[in-house]
Amino acid sequence: MNQPATETRSVVVERDFAFPPEKLWRALTQPHLIEEWLMKNDFKPNVGHRFNLRGDWGGVLDCEVLAVEPNKTLSYTWDHAHADAAYSLKSVVTFTLTPIPTGTRLRMEQSGFRSDQPQAFGGAKFGWQKFLENLNQLLARPD
Repeated sequence: MNQPATETRSVVVERDFAFPPEKLWRALTQPHLIEEWLMKNDFKPNVGHRFNLRGDWGGVLDCEVLAVEPNKTLSYTWDHAHADAAYSLKSVVTFTLTPIPTGTRLRMEQSGFRSDQPQAFGGAKFGWQKFLENLNQLLARPD
């Protein structure tokens, strides 16, 4: 008896920002800034810290910080419990910051979408584009 494959898919978005890694890092790790581009939260950049992201749509994401390398890498779980398995998600979001001559290249990967979750996968592909545009607008504001 063969077990079905549990392959997962990832959403990957790479974007160049005209700002140094330190400025992006602040926006990725300070709760009041995260709220402006992503969602309400109780984030702390400490490995093992459990926190929630609360969407305007009423959903709550359960998260735990997995990796923190200042100005380089941030990773946390991004789990959403839902009665419908197609929307119940256990995933990991990883941000990687790489300095480039014009600023910083940000790579965001959200991994863990099962093949039976096309709506969640499509929603994440759309959502991350919007979130990163919000992030760019936040960063472009004068300090």
